Amino acid sequence: MVSKTTIKFRTVKKTNPEVATTIALALKHPNWHKVAQILSSSTRKHSAVNLEQIDRLTTPGDTVVIPGKVLSNGELTKKVRICALSFSPSALEKLKTTKSEAVTLITELQKNPKGEGIKLIQ
Repeated sequence: MVSKTTIKFRTVKKTNPEVATTIALALKHPNWHKVAQILSSSTRKHSAVNLEQIDRLTTPGDTVVIPGKVLSNGELTKKVRICALSFSPSALEKLKTTKSEAVTLITELQKNPKGEGIKLIQ
């Protein structure tokens, strides 16, 4: 577990303002600390998750948090809410076919600051 001070120090080095804002919001609530820790680390450690993996690990109606990018490999057969740092264009198209919701991490942090009912997939 990385301390808040270390995460704040790492945030200063981030060049993407969206990532820095997401980390700052995530640090305010203990349930989002793991997401802040992952995003403050090296970009290589950010998750890249395929739709196939999301489909395998979720049930219909779940809210999934991915501290990285959602890729389009595989098919999604369930209606889920996916919160991620970014989405590939083809993944967004596949999400529309299942009527799943694609939301940025900042939006989810503002809507659900306590982090209730979320599933973290890395």
